[in-house]
Amino acid sequence: MKIAIIGVGAMGSVYAALLASAGHEVWAIDQWKEHIDAIREKGLRVEGASGDRTVRIAATTDPADVRDADLVIIATKDNGVVDAARSALQVAKEDAPILTIQNGLGSADKVAEIVGRKRVMLGVVGGFGASIRAPGHAHHNGMEFVRLGEMEGGLTPRLEAVAEVWRSGGFQTLTFEDIHKMVWEKLICNVTYSGTCALTGLTIGEVQANPSAWSVATACANEAYQVARAKGIALDFDDPIAYVRAFGEKIPHAKPSMLLDHLAGRPAEIDNINGAIPREGAKVGIATPVNSLVVALLKAKESAFGAAKAPGQNA
Repeated sequence: MKIAIIGVGAMGSVYAALLASAGHEVWAIDQWKEHIDAIREKGLRVEGASGDRTVRIAATTDPADVRDADLVIIATKDNGVVDAARSALQVAKEDAPILTIQNGLGSADKVAEIVGRKRVMLGVVGGFGASIRAPGHAHHNGMEFVRLGEMEGGLTPRLEAVAEVWRSGGFQTLTFEDIHKMVWEKLICNVTYSGTCALTGLTIGEVQANPSAWSVATACANEAYQVARAKGIALDFDDPIAYVRAFGEKIPHAKPSMLLDHLAGRPAEIDNINGAIPREGAKVGIATPVNSLVVALLKAKESAFGAAKAPGQNA
């Protein structure tokens, strides 16, 4: 299958390397010229839980170089999804599915406004702990799960076909009739660790081991859980603290993408992760003071940053 991946930062690089290793024709599309140049010159190296491999794949900064992709994967951060969706229309075959994978809430709606809801699939991934070591070189601490679903719901033949592509690359992949529930379950994990790690500089395991940091993290998780329940989201667990602890224990050395962004002096996806909880809570009458405070502190911290630097998407 011909696969175009738009946004080849940490997570996009993992996707690209493993799918290419499975024999698919993979195109890496990203505006980070140094990364693309390194991939062209030396190949894309990905090491970690999946082993250590260097693969030769096509790579470009210009979406116009790619045509007739059977599948487009948008792996940018939220601030890049609008441009990525426009590029997806250029590179995809007519009616080819467009799979968008971001942290938090709201990105898929932006994609759907451009390409149409019927073409959109949502992906929820977790337990990777991915980071960029250097241009052309990514690392990941784990590869816990990939969950896929149609934006409009239901289990379709094309959804299963896309899932088989991911399984061929060694990803533990499941399909869901209601992917939006999975989005919320992942969001609760993101909300727990992203803001807390970014504010403290601690890894996920260090947050769990630090009573002060853990109290903030679990308060964020509890608020997110209460908002989800008030919205009628049918979560598969009733103990949010046990759920987020089990998630974090699998990748204790990982640094969430929000922390990696702040370490690099880049603005993070605050509004889509911790910022989504006060926004959604207001719709259902649930107070979210801890997430609101975390958001305010994160934005205060970012106010000292300079201009955004080179991309390094998703973890």
